[in-house]
Amino acid sequence: MARVVVEVMPKPEILDPQGKAISSGLTRLGFDGFTDVRQGKRFELTVEGEVTDAVLTEVRDAAEKLLSNPVIENVVAVRAEEDPGTEAGAR
Repeated sequence: MARVVVEVMPKPEILDPQGKAISSGLTRLGFDGFTDVRQGKRFELTVEGEVTDAVLTEVRDAAEKLLSNPVIENVVAVRAEEDPGTEAGAR
């Protein structure tokens, strides 16, 4: 089995109250130097077999139709992720 990760972010012109709250919290805790924070969503989809270009295309289509709200969000990434049990994913 393989995993595909989808990342969705608010469109740049959309206000991001969660990002603003995180930004304020960082400042309150003494973390300086961050000028902006945007909060997005991450989805992990497990697929059977290998992640091919066709699978990634199908996942992007699903992300644009179901996982995101196209009025206020953009699908910014759809990618295969290494199995955490493999050497490259182990930490």
